[in-house]
Amino acid sequence: MKGVTVRSYPFSAVVGMDDMALALSLCAVSPAIGGVLVRGEKGTAKSTTVRALTALLPPVEVVPGCRFSCDPGTVDPQCPDGPHPGAPPSSTRPARLVELPVGASEDRVLGALHLERALSEGVTSYDPGLLAAAHRGLLYVDEVNLLHDHLVDVLLDAAAMGRATVEREGVSVTHAARFVLVGTMNPEEGELRPQLLDRFGLTVEVAASRDPQVRAEVMRRRLAYEADPEGFAARYAEADAALGARVAQARALLPTVRLDDDMLVRIAALCAAAEVDGMRADLVIARTALAHAAWCGRTGVSAGDVRVAARLALPHRRRRNPFDPPQQDQADLDRALTEAGLDEPPPPADEPEPPSDGPPDGPPDDPDDGPDGPTDGGGPGGSGPDQPDDGRPYRQRPAAEQNGEPATAPPPATPVPAGAPYRARLLRVTGTGAGTAGRRSAALTTTGRTVGEERPTAGVTGRPHLVATLRAAAPHQRARGRRGPGLLVRPADVRLPVRQGRESNLILFCLDASGSMGARQRVGAVKAAVLSLLLDAYQRRDKVGLVTFRAAGAELALPPTASVDVAAARLEALPTGGRTPLAEGLLRAREVLRVERIRDPRRRPLLVVVTDGRATSGPDAVPRARHVARLLAADGTPAVVVDCEQGRIRMRLAADLAAVLGGEHLPLEGVAADALAHAVRTRTATRPGSEAA
Repeated sequence: MKGVTVRSYPFSAVVGMDDMALALSLCAVSPAIGGVLVRGEKGTAKSTTVRALTALLPPVEVVPGCRFSCDPGTVDPQCPDGPHPGAPPSSTRPARLVELPVGASEDRVLGALHLERALSEGVTSYDPGLLAAAHRGLLYVDEVNLLHDHLVDVLLDAAAMGRATVEREGVSVTHAARFVLVGTMNPEEGELRPQLLDRFGLTVEVAASRDPQVRAEVMRRRLAYEADPEGFAARYAEADAALGARVAQARALLPTVRLDDDMLVRIAALCAAAEVDGMRADLVIARTALAHAAWCGRTGVSAGDVRVAARLALPHRRRRNPFDPPQQDQADLDRALTEAGLDEPPPPADEPEPPSDGPPDGPPDDPDDGPDGPTDGGGPGGSGPDQPDDGRPYRQRPAAEQNGEPATAPPPATPVPAGAPYRARLLRVTGTGAGTAGRRSAALTTTGRTVGEERPTAGVTGRPHLVATLRAAAPHQRARGRRGPGLLVRPADVRLPVRQGRESNLILFCLDASGSMGARQRVGAVKAAVLSLLLDAYQRRDKVGLVTFRAAGAELALPPTASVDVAAARLEALPTGGRTPLAEGLLRAREVLRVERIRDPRRRPLLVVVTDGRATSGPDAVPRARHVARLLAADGTPAVVVDCEQGRIRMRLAADLAAVLGGEHLPLEGVAADALAHAVRTRTATRPGSEAA
């Protein structure tokens, strides 16, 4: 079956993934937990570990020939392959791990109706999709944070109802779709929608070990697997079988595990102290604690089981906005556990012995090692003998400094914190695009209202336009020899709808960080405006980039990315001061946009220049800035200039820049959606004697 993968790498051969292995094992014991979200940097064996999980899942009893994996004991009365009367026969098959590609179509996920048979024969012929294949198994989404919104909506509906429903052309088909959802993602590429994030029962963070012995063992095992996959799997077959047997035993024990009322009250107190929204966290912690007790071979839930469950279930449920860190602060978790009376250590789990040919667990990671490696040596991750250790990762330093040359960086300055974000005004690109579906500018997309029809081109599929298809087939019925009640439809008659919806854009900020931005209060207001626009970009599924200019030049502070929270962190740490090289900033922005047009030609950009318009980087600074602005206008780059100039007497340089760019001029106070109310609040908060002041 398409979309179904089999295990290729032994689960027990994975090194250094203790939390991830535990979370996946607990979901295998109790699918009601709701699945696992695995967050981690690239190259940390996330996908390898998830795909290897299939070996631990017990086989599934199904009705023979049923494409929807009906359970013989409790058949689905609405099964499209039914009815299955009486006591249907049963057969056993291995559990499935079904992969949902990020670029899959809605028809591939939900299934599709056979339009020609429906029109010509009057029968409902339904081809099941990936959700049907994943029923009573695992549905795995790699890079789940890149999943399109319309597929996220499908997953949310199926996860909430336990059923998949297709409503199309007056025909309704529904079937059971209960699965364990497992997703992996790299946080650098953006965060998940809050609704989908909350659907994952557990979350774990994974990172590559900094211990050379552990890293060497990972390479050793991977090379051995590539040299002889069958032999390598045979070496770990006994360990995998033991883990599978342990999962089966825990599943059998789970119905007998007791969770008394006192422990339920403690779980509720824990979630209340952690200030999580809703009741899903309480239920997930309870189910995970039950599964952990069964995994350890006990019939009673202890405080230690709840601690383990809270560590896996709470971190991703405490975020209040996309700029909050997804990790649970250990001190906050300990405080909440203490308040709930759950501060005793977890009981030891009878973990199976590691394979004899594997290395012993290496020493713990050096707490002084940063995310890019040790900081006491040269090269990547280190400061080197001739470079000051200023805490910056190696890859974030200027190229000259990486080569050992003295860096010509702007003079250090203290970053000014941003003010509180607010609801920003919607900025759009004019015209109609054809980019990735989103929520900003008008575009022809796969979702939205139907505005026309078209013939399908080679390689293009989708939901047919029923009325247009009938209109194309109707004139040819007599020539085709139609005699019965059906309609004779040929492939050439099929028409696809043309839909107009919204697309996501590339929002490239070109931010003036020079000394002309003025006092700390003004810089804080500018950062608050940009932060508000970033929040709006997150909600509208845009990519964002950040170019800053100050002192002697401009730099790309953040390459275009979907990770808006990273942009917010870079903005918060941005210092100000020095001259205003406006031309250099615009020129760097133009180069970034040129590269992005080659990389993603369908995504339309929007350049947001945040400046007061004063160019002070030389005697010809103003003419050079105007020249680059004319080049951007000639490129057809849509632009908005956010004017940061303040005071009673204004030079209107930013307005002149907007005119040369052919873009919109927007005063700083006009960034807010309700500019008047925002201005009143700002004046009140900064008035002498007020609480904010």
